[in-house]
Amino acid sequence: MKVTDHIAQAKDTLISFEVLPPLKGKGIGALYKHLDPLMEFKPAFINVTYHRSEHIFKKKADGNFEKVVIRKRPGTESICAAIMYKYNVDTVPHLICGGFSVNETEDALINLRYLGIDNVLVLRGDAAKNESTFEPEPGGHRYASDLLKQVVNLNSGVYLEEDLKSSQKTDFCIGVAGYPEKHFEAPNMETDLQYLKSKVDAGADYIVTQMFFDNEKYYQFVKDCRAIGITVPIIPGLKPIYNKKQLTILPKTFHIDLPSDLSKEILKCKSDEDVELVGQEWLLMQSKDLKKHGDVPVLHFYTLGKPHVVANVVKEL
Repeated sequence: MKVTDHIAQAKDTLISFEVLPPLKGKGIGALYKHLDPLMEFKPAFINVTYHRSEHIFKKKADGNFEKVVIRKRPGTESICAAIMYKYNVDTVPHLICGGFSVNETEDALINLRYLGIDNVLVLRGDAAKNESTFEPEPGGHRYASDLLKQVVNLNSGVYLEEDLKSSQKTDFCIGVAGYPEKHFEAPNMETDLQYLKSKVDAGADYIVTQMFFDNEKYYQFVKDCRAIGITVPIIPGLKPIYNKKQLTILPKTFHIDLPSDLSKEILKCKSDEDVELVGQEWLLMQSKDLKKHGDVPVLHFYTLGKPHVVANVVKEL
């Protein structure tokens, strides 16, 4: 079922989770262990992230160096299928620009369709670790909006090989990312919102936000979106804080602010166990406030690393 269908049929705020595929060389058992305590809450869907490939240089016998592509977490398509099979829940694979040509992207979409997966979250993705700015794969997309258009084209039956006869249309529900505190590369919030509107106008069906820790920023973001004519569902993304390092890592990595009340409480903590409790209480407070608010269709939890914290919060909801 599509994410938008879940939202349309819901009588209350839905719950969804986001997980990482296992590292290469690891089995799927660790992922099932991660998800098992969360499934009692009957999530509407589960997002499966994707991180772009990395490049390393290996020295060859002749002394020259060979560029080698490494995918640390391969198999997003099969992971989504495995989750659907085991738990009978819909999945949303992340589809990114970085590391893929347009042909590889089309093949991935065709495979997802064969597997019965009808949702995708379209993202540009991060720059490669050895690059200061994002650079697309040769023959790949530079912008999420271009990737979005490729999915929309497939939904219209338009494939890269234009001479295909009697090609079937796909029917993907397409999500895109929104940034309540602005994408770090956008010159200002107004411009960032216009970029987002252009993606909705091009065919995006819903928006899921970057994590935030101040609900007022989400509410203002939704208000601003509605003011410029964005009417699709906007899903808030939520993440627990569980160690002091995140006070610096999260703002640096995701370009977000942490409320002073939250940072003050964390700085008082003497151990990461104490931080985890503070983070859990903050997440619960956020979730309760969002749940009673009118325009919040889904609470989307980034569970990476600490599923039990998210489970404790959802129990209280």
